[in-house]
Amino acid sequence: MRRRDKGAPLRAAMKAAGLDIPSLAAKTKDVDPAGEGLSRSLVGFIVGKGKTAREDCSDRAAELIAKALDKEVDDLFDAPAFTPDESTSTRRPQILGQRQPPLPEQLLNQEELAEFLRKSPSWIDAQITDAKRHGETWPGLFYVGRSRRFDPRAVLAGLQRQHAAV
Repeated sequence: MRRRDKGAPLRAAMKAAGLDIPSLAAKTKDVDPAGEGLSRSLVGFIVGKGKTAREDCSDRAAELIAKALDKEVDDLFDAPAFTPDESTSTRRPQILGQRQPPLPEQLLNQEELAEFLRKSPSWIDAQITDAKRHGETWPGLFYVGRSRRFDPRAVLAGLQRQHAAV
């Protein structure tokens, strides 16, 4: 499940119920038929808005949180739609349900590229460092003054070449 609006409805429901992260985690244990509930850290990842916040969670976690907040799951989370974009009889491998957003027209900074690729900025740093170790420049990387900028088309092409070589 994917939380709606970066978790804003979750935080609003928590505030309306007078709950914080530890009390919501405890309440998930009360509403869980198995009696396990969710850990405080998992609840924090799901409802948070900082660097460690997660946009996706399991169906079970979403259901327990919604039940603990006395809300419908659909009010707080979106269910992913798994529909193929192309014929499923094509020969090239596809991952159903994953659609890349359209390519941006401008160069991206590292944070924007990380969000676009659904990777972390540290993953990008590791890729750049690994390319430097091999005497190469990571595809699509440009320096504008001291700032890194990335051409998303060149980055995707480079990652596809790298994937094909493996």
